[in-house]
Amino acid sequence: MIAFIIRRFLQSALVMLTVGLIAFGLFRYVGDPINNMVGQDTSLQEREALREGLGLNDPFVVQFGRFVGNAVQGEFGISYRHRRPVEDLIAERLPATLELSIIAALIALLVGVPMGVYTGLHREGFLSRVFMTLSLIGVSLPTFLIGILLILLFGVVLQWLPTFGRGDVVQLGWWSTGLLTTGGIKALIMPSITLALFQMTLIMRLVRSEMLEVLRTDYIKFARARGLANRAINFGHALKNTLVPVITITGLQLGSIIAFAIITESVFQWPGMGLLFIQAINEVDIPVMSAYLCMIALFFVIINLIVDLLYYAVDPRLRIDSTAVGRHH
Repeated sequence: MIAFIIRRFLQSALVMLTVGLIAFGLFRYVGDPINNMVGQDTSLQEREALREGLGLNDPFVVQFGRFVGNAVQGEFGISYRHRRPVEDLIAERLPATLELSIIAALIALLVGVPMGVYTGLHREGFLSRVFMTLSLIGVSLPTFLIGILLILLFGVVLQWLPTFGRGDVVQLGWWSTGLLTTGGIKALIMPSITLALFQMTLIMRLVRSEMLEVLRTDYIKFARARGLANRAINFGHALKNTLVPVITITGLQLGSIIAFAIITESVFQWPGMGLLFIQAINEVDIPVMSAYLCMIALFFVIINLIVDLLYYAVDPRLRIDSTAVGRHH
């Protein structure tokens, strides 16, 4: 178990170093940061002095080491557009993105898993066919189109929900949340459904296919031959084994939800990190772009590490295999 964790930590560190190298490449090769920090009237001598002061004349290895050291401390420089520390901007926008992503993930799980189980147990039922048709539509439609259609129906035609922004928020220390206000909850409904729909259909189809495969295995047939009730077989045996691969996919999908919230945040003008990143691209705000890249990579690495540990804990075959390998060596 300890060797497994150490190996995963080393792999995670290697991934973060690779992403850090890419993010550092943005600073070094995408435009000149000096041009974004000074005006046209600045002399060449002043530019060179600023370049020397920022360490841009140092060797590549020294600059990259400095970048990694600052990134570990959460420092990514000053935003060219906002003229503020990037870590402050991220701290302001992070609660909005995490709140939207977590609610979307919960919707996808709480709706997708039961729908997958139902369609797996009642393959020929009318409701199962309806669910499969809806899932096909959910997978096929682009996220931005789903968001626009929801805005048109519930925001413009029915005027039930706000069409943009985060609504009223409450400050809890540095964390801001809209879950404690009616306006915040209303503003969260459409973006979270938009972001969850694609992931929900994927989870539903995965659970359905795994459920059908598990129900065809020999131990399920033996359980039926022993006279066990259908409920005990379906939920005590089949569903338990179905959820093993679902844990992996769900964890990775949570990372995808955080990363691809960009589109949803742009459609609904949700004040999160995704919208900040889009604005940074338009303004060539390289410190914000590199910080966002490192932040998303960190989320993926942490989620992937947690999923690996959960998978290790849930699936006894991995523990048996690692024990056998240890004894062999």
